[in-house]
Amino acid sequence: MNFELPGDLRDMQAIIRDFMLTRVEARAHEIEETNHVPEDLLREAAELGLFGLSIPEEYGGVGLGALGRCAVYEALGMGHMGFGGVISAHASIGTSGLVKLGTDEQKARFLPRMASGECVAGFAITEPSSGSDAANIRTRAEKRGDAYVLNGTKHYISNAPIAGLLTVIAVTDPARGSKGMSAFLVEPQNTPGVSIGKIDEKMGQKGALSAEVIFQDAVVPAANLLGPEHLGYREALGILTNGRVGIAARSTGAMQRLLDLSVAHAQAREQFGKPIAEFQAVQFMLAEMEIAVQTSRVLWQKVAWMVDQGQDVRRMASVAKYHATEALSQVADKAVQVAGGMGYMKDSPVERYYRDQRLLRIYEGTSEIQKLIIAGDLLR
Repeated sequence: MNFELPGDLRDMQAIIRDFMLTRVEARAHEIEETNHVPEDLLREAAELGLFGLSIPEEYGGVGLGALGRCAVYEALGMGHMGFGGVISAHASIGTSGLVKLGTDEQKARFLPRMASGECVAGFAITEPSSGSDAANIRTRAEKRGDAYVLNGTKHYISNAPIAGLLTVIAVTDPARGSKGMSAFLVEPQNTPGVSIGKIDEKMGQKGALSAEVIFQDAVVPAANLLGPEHLGYREALGILTNGRVGIAARSTGAMQRLLDLSVAHAQAREQFGKPIAEFQAVQFMLAEMEIAVQTSRVLWQKVAWMVDQGQDVRRMASVAKYHATEALSQVADKAVQVAGGMGYMKDSPVERYYRDQRLLRIYEGTSEIQKLIIAGDLLR
């Protein structure tokens, strides 16, 4: 076993980490106040290849495998999580379906613009009646001639307010249940009958915008069917499974940042005439944070390697996401405790991480769903 990342991935990871800690973190207050990621930061991200991480080089992307993408996601986790959310929603679940299932024509039409950052992508599966129960999707896609007519509502869709392309899961054959769903490529800004609701007001992850997407007799060309008809649900599960590995990697990066901040604070902050780093109670919290970082990193690296080897990662992707997101929750709590009152203040990155990280235990499959997947696979 070789736990060392290849040199090119280490270099890219270092470049993205530096970008997040200098350029993005310097604008964190602005992002929090405006709930908007500045356009110049998104342009810089595009120049660094962040929008094309999973897109093949022939279409202008970087063409990284799962290990490479997750190495970058860990670096993204070390900076503003809202910014990282925009990138990961695009480069992970927003892009992977098209790369895997798209026709040559579909790829040529969309991928170059997605790789350049001109066309931001998202993935629309969640509905008011179907979150964890994705099989309960009610959005319908009715075939009419050479087009499909979509009706229904998706909600909490990441990147929806800025998306140029959405992968939409809809029911094409209600009689077949979860086996009667299909995936469609929808351009929300150019498709009559598609409207975007108001931007969701969230607890954290400012700048990572989400909203409802409403379909009212929206006509989508049959040429925009992604993959074979009626395979949408199965492919959606595969997209979400691989996306969970990226969340584990982002969580690891966030834990590393919180640990770094906590160590620096413990060494600088004095109480009772000495740095609080000399108190065993603080040392124990730092040690527990380090354990969480190291175990989470080994897990995401293992699962990402399995993805690149073509192995079934359904169980292990859930193991990695569950472990890393739950560990991050504990690390964030400890970081606030180490920082004391400073960690509770709005101008502290620790306070921001404390709010931002909570979403990771919910989206792309809650912690409870991950445990059901793990147990179900063990008992199958």
